[in-house]
Amino acid sequence: MRIHPLPPQLINQIAAGEVVERPASVVKELVENCLDAGAKHIHVEIEQSGIRLIKIRDDGCGIDKEDLPLALSRHATSKISSLDDLEHITSMGFRGEALPSISSVARLTLISRTTDSDCAWRVTADGHERDFNCQPDPHPQGTTVEVQDLFYNTPARRKFLKSEKTEFSHIETLIRRMALSRFDVSFKLIHNQREVCHLKIADSEAAQQQRLADICGTEFLQQSVKIDFSASNLHLSGWVGLPTFSRSQQDMQFFYVNGRLIKDPLVGHAVKQAYQDVLFHGRHPVFVLYLTLDPALVDVNAHPAKTEVRFREGRLVHDFLFSALYRCLASQRPGSETTVPLTQESFEPVSLRSEPATPRQSYYPPSATKQTGLPYHLGERQQSYTFPKSSVADHLDPPGFKKLEGLAETDDFPPLGYALAHLHNIYILSETRTGLILVDTHAAHERVTYERLKKQYQQGRISHQPLLLPIKISVTANEADLAEQLHQFFAELGFELNRIGPETLLVRAVPVLLAKADPEKLIRDVLADINMHGVSQRIEQHSNEVLAKMACHGSVRAGRRLTTEEMNALLREMEQTERIGQCNHGRPTWIELSGADLDKFFLRGQ
Repeated sequence: MRIHPLPPQLINQIAAGEVVERPASVVKELVENCLDAGAKHIHVEIEQSGIRLIKIRDDGCGIDKEDLPLALSRHATSKISSLDDLEHITSMGFRGEALPSISSVARLTLISRTTDSDCAWRVTADGHERDFNCQPDPHPQGTTVEVQDLFYNTPARRKFLKSEKTEFSHIETLIRRMALSRFDVSFKLIHNQREVCHLKIADSEAAQQQRLADICGTEFLQQSVKIDFSASNLHLSGWVGLPTFSRSQQDMQFFYVNGRLIKDPLVGHAVKQAYQDVLFHGRHPVFVLYLTLDPALVDVNAHPAKTEVRFREGRLVHDFLFSALYRCLASQRPGSETTVPLTQESFEPVSLRSEPATPRQSYYPPSATKQTGLPYHLGERQQSYTFPKSSVADHLDPPGFKKLEGLAETDDFPPLGYALAHLHNIYILSETRTGLILVDTHAAHERVTYERLKKQYQQGRISHQPLLLPIKISVTANEADLAEQLHQFFAELGFELNRIGPETLLVRAVPVLLAKADPEKLIRDVLADINMHGVSQRIEQHSNEVLAKMACHGSVRAGRRLTTEEMNALLREMEQTERIGQCNHGRPTWIELSGADLDKFFLRGQ
């Protein structure tokens, strides 16, 4: 067959296949144009989920009469003019394809007025026009785009659309997500003559928090920590959900690069790594994050719909995101000024959400950019406790608890209060100044031990303790080979482990923190973990998983009765431990019942 040029309308329809996937795609392109025009108020009107009508009006700078025909022509834009502009994109749109692509699959009307114009001007298009006839219109300053009968000339595209409810839900979600990127702009959404949402300009911190609560829910605001972190000419700000406030799906993850909502595997991996040892299995973190960087360092021209980007320094961005989030999560411990409560409702399955008053866990987030020491005033009415320079976790059975001498009297309550009882030999009941706290003893001690092991491992000095009687362990030949091959790694973990036969290992020393653990079971589990990761990989990449397994073995078990002194010592350790809100498996370590919660249980004041 002979080669021939394609008709302009067919060219635009092909381009529309990349840009206009569904009604929400049209809304996205048009709202981005509103933002680029400097609009402060954006009004979106939808009928029949966008199939019948999409009408978007703004109060931006408008389009000159002479430029209206160009606005409906392919590869015509006011946003870039050179390769240098393309490499420093600061606008939301830049391809010059949105309006002509939309007009090729719908009936489009464009009305616009600039500040210095006596009137507005209107043009219409349905993909066939070559010359546009501009007509005057009384429209105020700004622009209105009406898109009617979407896909009227491409019926096959209509067949792929979902129900009206589903298609409109995509539009509503899109508007709410875009509203999170621009607190300085108001958004109004109307569907079938009914106002769905009206998000007013949020020009104060309180107003921004209100918009965040309106879009993500009040609980997200209560269960998140504000982050503000800068390094290497990168800046990360926004809100990070606490690990115990997680979801079964990735439906509350909003990440913006220079104001553009994107989804990127690099970002996803960095976030996953930051949450790796504080998130319950099968759960996903929630966040609203804004990354700001030099436009030259990010390529936004990687996808026609502009939903993906390509970072020029991917490793730098990944490590920056991981470091910022990791440090932010690590800083969540009892003792600073701000309280962020955790409701049990946010963690438990729906079937458990029926209590009249919900227990909550308290977090006290300091600044995400630095960690501050706390003026501990550790006192008790009858006995007080203090810490020597070496931690109590170095000395006792189980490792981590000790009654200390040389006591200082004070009337102040420490953040986690004082122990009252050990309930069912599992939970510590503690009294605080404002209520009660319940602590899962094993989970809390597991996190304390894990963080200490990680710190010692990173410093290359996990303390070990020789066994009075070395222990022989019978293993498979494969496990013996593995232990022999990784002799140095076991030594770094605090084990003295030797192979003395084809299927026999001899344990001569174990880490001090795990002195009371079962050495044989611990070695078997560590070998199983290493074997699962594979010897071909660098085992250091999985050292945290191994250390977590070790911490679990070295932590106090349910059923082991603790004295009051041991319980208080654990509470004081918790107050100094990073990520103490969750155990190594992502489960909560403690919850709080405030005085108000207790009053609700007994209907006091009602």
